Amino acid sequence: MIKFPKPFMRASELIKMGIPSELIVRAYGDKNQKFAMKINPAKRNSPILLDTAGFAEWMARQIDAQVKGMGRT
Repeated sequence: MIKFPKPFMRASELIKMGIPSELIVRAYGDKNQKFAMKINPAKRNSPILLDTAGFAEWMARQIDAQVKGMGRT
């Protein structure tokens, strides 16, 4: 599991850490997530802010779902 330096981080900070931007956008767009939000939802270009604990749990669930989806050979 990834350790994050802060409890809340901007998407740009996570990208600098090496997390793919596609993964962050996918997490933000997930309808069941409660850990990512825009700093100012009224502004279209407002930065995305993520609760790193919730994001780490979401990433772990995504990996588990991918592994379960792979057929055993």
